[in-house]
Amino acid sequence: MTPEATTAASVAGGGAPRVQAPVSHGAVFPTRAQYLGVVGDLRDDGFETCSDLCAVDYLTHAPGRPLPDGVGAERFEVVVNLLSLSRPRRVRVRVQVPAGDATLPSLFDLYPGVEAMEREAFDLFGIVFDGHPDLTRILLPEDWEGHPLRKDYGVGRVPVQFKGAPGPR
Repeated sequence: MTPEATTAASVAGGGAPRVQAPVSHGAVFPTRAQYLGVVGDLRDDGFETCSDLCAVDYLTHAPGRPLPDGVGAERFEVVVNLLSLSRPRRVRVRVQVPAGDATLPSLFDLYPGVEAMEREAFDLFGIVFDGHPDLTRILLPEDWEGHPLRKDYGVGRVPVQFKGAPGPR
């Protein structure tokens, strides 16, 4: 498979492609506008399981990292791993998300199991998933300020408090 030559449907193993997206090394690179359509096509083509959804912050690496032709590097990337159990195959969907508008459609209607994964990406990176049924913090308290896995999040200090140490023996 060549980096520039295929569509999401051809990666999935057949079917009529509805949305064109660059493919490289088993990964599909849709735009944000294509994201829902590409993932829907892959689900229809037999990828019945979403095994993982996570986010990456490329704050200092966005401009120079390798991407297929036609894919513009953005600060954030959401990575979705889809699995076909009926035909042992997997595909990775990598979508670029700009820092100025860190939003992406939710995959909850296609794969209900992504509910917690999208909440985690929201909680730790601040990426908003439009259409998510309950986009609230999942790991941090509701009153927490910021998103701690962003590369520009300040490294804070938690004071260490020791209990009374025993005297010399």
